[in-house]
Amino acid sequence: MNRHQRTLMRPVSCTGIGLHSGRTVNLCLRPAESDTGVMFKRSDLPASPLIPADVNHVVSTDLSTTVGMDGVTISTVEHLLSALSGLGVDNVLVEVDAPEIPIMDGSAAPFVFLMRGAGFTSQGRPRQYYRVKREVEVSENGKHIKVAPSKKLKVDFTIEFDHPLIHRQKMGFVLDEKAYDKDISRARTFGFLRDMRYLHENGLALGGSLDNAVVLDNYQVLNEDGLRFPDEFVRHKVLDFIGDLGMVGRPIVGAFTAHKSGHALNNKLFRKFLADPTAWELVTPGPEDIPQYVEEPLPLFDRVAATA
Repeated sequence: MNRHQRTLMRPVSCTGIGLHSGRTVNLCLRPAESDTGVMFKRSDLPASPLIPADVNHVVSTDLSTTVGMDGVTISTVEHLLSALSGLGVDNVLVEVDAPEIPIMDGSAAPFVFLMRGAGFTSQGRPRQYYRVKREVEVSENGKHIKVAPSKKLKVDFTIEFDHPLIHRQKMGFVLDEKAYDKDISRARTFGFLRDMRYLHENGLALGGSLDNAVVLDNYQVLNEDGLRFPDEFVRHKVLDFIGDLGMVGRPIVGAFTAHKSGHALNNKLFRKFLADPTAWELVTPGPEDIPQYVEEPLPLFDRVAATA
């Protein structure tokens, strides 16, 4: 885990499709000062209102995680937040000209590539984190998630679906920047053909397609390129969880165990955890524990490709 807070070296932009609207969305990630956290900015609205990434500003978990404040919302934030958390980026201004983050290819990999093109810089301020002191758990309708004390941020996630290609999948993961990039970031969101038809017919998920999701009928994957991992489904659930964890504002160093959890239950656990001061302590590493860290951006050719 990074000891210093860090941000991007320079602004970086991309354009994609909104999952809900099906319309073009422009996104720009900008460096931000220490202790800013992740701030969303609606550049399409008068006065460009800001919304902080915070568990208490989650206003909806239907189909995606939506943050909002004073009647202004931004949806589908979880994949971008997952990339930020996975790469250890603490402070960034997210400018978007629509009420949603572009879905890209349905994973966090395009955002990882984008940010690596910008490069990262240490900000000299210690990166505080929550150390778990005792177990906290929430359960609901056969689903549950808990966090327990641990020296590392660990995730043990299990999913179950009545489908021949999924059934029961389980994955254990220790959050590390290289492991996140290699094992988690490329896992795409997934859905079932019958559900996509229903959503489209009711004016929902208009931007959803085989270009940004793994789609299954009753027996098989419909995407021509198939799966990126045999267990891509549970890997994406871990990706989503890391994105939801990014709403906490600081890393939680603990062992998470989840069974069939999703955005709603994840958020309930984080709120319950933060509301109980006996469950955690806020740790600030001393200066002697903080190594200097600056990562160079990609070469110019790759940087151009990242912003194309």
